[in-house]
Amino acid sequence: MRRLRRIGTRELDLELPTARGVTLRILERPGLWMDPEERAGLLGELRAVALRGTGGAPLKYGILSGEKARWDRAILTIIRDDRTDRVVGFNAMSLLDVRVGGRTEEVLHLGLLVLDPRFRGRGFSRLVYGLSVALLLLRRGGRSFWVSSVSQVPAIVGMVARSLDAAYPGGAPRPTGAHRDVARQIMARHRAVFGVAEDAGFDPERFVITDAYTGGSDSLKKSFVDAPKHRDPDVNELCLRELDYARGDDFLQVARLTPRIAWGCLRAFLVGSSVLAPVLGRAPALAGRRM
Repeated sequence: MRRLRRIGTRELDLELPTARGVTLRILERPGLWMDPEERAGLLGELRAVALRGTGGAPLKYGILSGEKARWDRAILTIIRDDRTDRVVGFNAMSLLDVRVGGRTEEVLHLGLLVLDPRFRGRGFSRLVYGLSVALLLLRRGGRSFWVSSVSQVPAIVGMVARSLDAAYPGGAPRPTGAHRDVARQIMARHRAVFGVAEDAGFDPERFVITDAYTGGSDSLKKSFVDAPKHRDPDVNELCLRELDYARGDDFLQVARLTPRIAWGCLRAFLVGSSVLAPVLGRAPALAGRRM
């Protein structure tokens, strides 16, 4: 059953069953309201699935660091197996403060997605990202907002570029002044959120973070051969051409989430993963499916 555990102006705790044998639990800013004992227990579950997801290599940054400040800014989506009641994956997004055009805005950083190896290849990436960002846009009154992502994986770079609006790199041909403002401030103030050390470089023209795997995320570093590819060969070529995989480079992508995209995400979730699928699957789409 759907279960709304908590809702407030800055916090949400919502459970949603799916037709895929898992239940999603979405928690907004859990560090502000979750009991420390419950948070510690959940942290243990997340660290356990992270170890399975990386083959035993620990991750030490973001919410996995255990720092309450990281949990205060997190949008956490947990994937729990209905059969075993075991956490089999999670996505830890973060809300980052930046100044754009003289105004303070929040950027949603898409963050870390970890899956138990046995649950990969089932479309959970799009499911988790899509539902989470759609609900967050609704919580923000349907207003467009900035989104960021840091990755060297072509499949993720392509998903961001093809799913969101005005994504750079990978979508828009060049960054706007606002793109540059967002990217510059993320690199100046929020590196710890995505496990990039202060001595890592940043190319402000290509939005490439150089030597990015030195701040607690080193176990995520991949070769181009091992990194999952995108179905669009142009995305794969972009990553191969612009990123030095031996050194450990990442793209910092900056994009916009709009109401049209959010509706497409929410509809995709309902069609593919809910008991309403038979009805919605026959209904005409009100917007293009983007994620």
